[in-house]
Amino acid sequence: MTTRHLPQSLAIILLLFAVISPLTPVHSLGSASTIAVTDGSGTVCGIVAEEATQRIECRNGSAQSENIIRISPNASFEAISGGRDFFCGLRTGGSSFLCWEYANNFQPKRVFNGSVDDRLKDLTVGVDQVCAIEVASGIPRCWWRGRESSENMYLGPKNNEKFESVTSGRGFSCGVLKGSRRVRCWGQNRSIAMSIETQFGDSPMLSLVSGEKHVCGMGSNGSLICRGNNDSGQTNVPKNFGAFEFGVMALGSNHSCAIRRSNGSVVCWGGGGVVDGMDRVNGLLFESIVSGSDFVCGLVSGNLSVVCWGSMGGVLEVPLPKIIPGPCTTSSCQCGVYLDSQALCSGSGSGSICKKCTGAQPASAPAPAPAPAPAPLSMPPPPPPSSPVLRPQSEGKRKGLLAFAIVGSVGSLFGICTVVYCLWTGVCCCNHKKIHNSVQPTITGGNGNAPQSGSGPLTPPFSRSGTMRRQSSRAMRRQRSGTSSKHPDRAEDFTLAELAAATDNFSLENKIGAGSFGTVYKGKLADGREVAIKRGETTPKTKKFQEKESAFQSELAFLSRLHHKHLVRLVGFCEEKEERLLVYENMNNGALYDHLHSKSNTEKSSSVVNSWKMRIKISLDAARGIEYLHNYAVPPIIHRDIKSSNILLDANWTARVSDFGLSLMGPGSRGECMPAKAAGTVGYMDPEYYKLNVLTSKSDVYGLGVVLLELLTGRRAIFKDEEEGGNPVSVVDFAVPKIASGELQRVLDVRVGPPEIKEAEAVELMAYMAVHCVSLEGRERPSMTDIVANLERALALCDDSHGSISSATFSIVSE
Repeated sequence: MTTRHLPQSLAIILLLFAVISPLTPVHSLGSASTIAVTDGSGTVCGIVAEEATQRIECRNGSAQSENIIRISPNASFEAISGGRDFFCGLRTGGSSFLCWEYANNFQPKRVFNGSVDDRLKDLTVGVDQVCAIEVASGIPRCWWRGRESSENMYLGPKNNEKFESVTSGRGFSCGVLKGSRRVRCWGQNRSIAMSIETQFGDSPMLSLVSGEKHVCGMGSNGSLICRGNNDSGQTNVPKNFGAFEFGVMALGSNHSCAIRRSNGSVVCWGGGGVVDGMDRVNGLLFESIVSGSDFVCGLVSGNLSVVCWGSMGGVLEVPLPKIIPGPCTTSSCQCGVYLDSQALCSGSGSGSICKKCTGAQPASAPAPAPAPAPAPLSMPPPPPPSSPVLRPQSEGKRKGLLAFAIVGSVGSLFGICTVVYCLWTGVCCCNHKKIHNSVQPTITGGNGNAPQSGSGPLTPPFSRSGTMRRQSSRAMRRQRSGTSSKHPDRAEDFTLAELAAATDNFSLENKIGAGSFGTVYKGKLADGREVAIKRGETTPKTKKFQEKESAFQSELAFLSRLHHKHLVRLVGFCEEKEERLLVYENMNNGALYDHLHSKSNTEKSSSVVNSWKMRIKISLDAARGIEYLHNYAVPPIIHRDIKSSNILLDANWTARVSDFGLSLMGPGSRGECMPAKAAGTVGYMDPEYYKLNVLTSKSDVYGLGVVLLELLTGRRAIFKDEEEGGNPVSVVDFAVPKIASGELQRVLDVRVGPPEIKEAEAVELMAYMAVHCVSLEGRERPSMTDIVANLERALALCDDSHGSISSATFSIVSE
């Protein structure tokens, strides 16, 4: 196979086309895979193989060839699918999916977050819509970007019909009905949807994949059937192939392609550069293919690299790491296991990759979706980032990539000009709805303050109605840059007299604790609001005062821009001469530490916290708050002082992380580190951080691991062990060896009692998660995303109602 480059004349033509027609709609369509394209931005993405997490990595066509876009969060995904200028990814296990927009610098937006019983499959992205099927019910759920649900009659098919599979095109989606296997279509572009549905008639189908205005699929007799627009012959299936000859398909605007089951080669028909360029990929075999409007990208068998061909005039070798050929699963594989699947699923704890069936007729019904597996408990250190498998090596290839970059750059220039025009004229800035300052998606029809799913039985389930709306770039710029002034608008400025009156002149009777730079008092403001007021110690301007000032400014800066249901909310502040005070919403049920270790609870067995389900719920709440700091705050934040006294409980017993006096802006959850002098609390401090003075997000993971052990054992982080002669012992040294040796029952808190049958597996899962959290080396600890996934699983295991972790649909819009 000869790799060609872009002829100069073709590059010039493409450049002129981009200049003349900058708003021509382009898109990538079809069904989920482990690779995806968003050809409106020239971006190719894939799920990376041979790493501890099956993360997503992208390469933008308008960027330099070596500029890799690492997508956050650094979590495991089983499938991705691309649209015109955004793509979405389904998390491993199917209980949530996220989307990333090119216009928003690929910042993550959690679009769905459900429980184990609300899992999804067949995630498919069209031009502006996303659809997926609920595993339990078989009912498709769709989200349409830019429209409210009340404005859109076709969010999904009518009558809650059940489907085997679903695919999306330009303004429409189609699916295969369970039972009859007839094709049913719906969407905003109703004329195309109804035309395609009518053309398929009563023909039973085994599968479907959509293009811009046409759909192809395998009939029950093994023949390939295409219906819809045929302006370029894209529905004229070649006749010289037998039944069940084709497997994976990819459709664009005027072409159709499929992989031959017998040998992995690709066959394309229709018109455009994809079909004209087929001679350039002769000899290449593919695991999967995906399509843009006028090009195709494929995952090459053997080396698992990604190549694209079509409108660029040659074969573009995309410099991505090795991409995984399919999701890792623990279920049995009908047609065998993919070669080297254990290595490709390195560290995932999710088993193997199933080979695609290549025999005669496949099973009449699709294989059942794999049962959700908990996130990995054993986390070996990830290998160093793989070098791109294929890179441009000839002058011709470099010219091809240069032309690809020029085209994308021109498109970006027009986008910038459009933004400047909007800001200058005010066209884009008028009549905006109020946009709150948060990086999490808004939940419509439910708890608007909860970007995460609900936490256990105390949180009502959200409504399923919801739509996707465009993000406000102005709000996001404000979020990324932090507060624009020393004291943000949303924090109230109190006088010292007001706060003194609220606390009865800071009386000892109102003292409820201490924080990173002072004493905390319970207070009641003049308007009746109950608050907690943290007052810095009054000292001269010495080193102590400087530390107090630093902690005060740190908390004020961080909390003023962080808004999450599992973080304590800042109400206001006071700064008068040497006085520094912060005002928080009051947490009625105090600190977790007090419920576990105070004398009043030592002998109790009736406390609300003394149930395994509640303790798992509290740990999940805290983990979600920390996950937000690591993965969704911009820039990421490392707390540095995670401990049970900094986990507070509100009136509904929802846990919230507090005290950001030691927090630092950090590199997030991707394993990067930064030098920082060790700080924290003895017993909770990461030993690797303490020894090396190098901080990573895994330092917070260690602190949370100690809290998990406190919840399991009921013992303090450092306590006097009577069996050791009353000498101080850490809860890590006390509990970890016993849990690792299978003696979990020996360390469990006797006040809670032995777990019930339904709780035993959940407590064990929590215990093993805690053990891995307190590994001596940070690289062996799980990420916060994996911790959340495991604790969600644990809570679901001990919950009879099967609905405690609420599901939600929502809009892509800043909260």
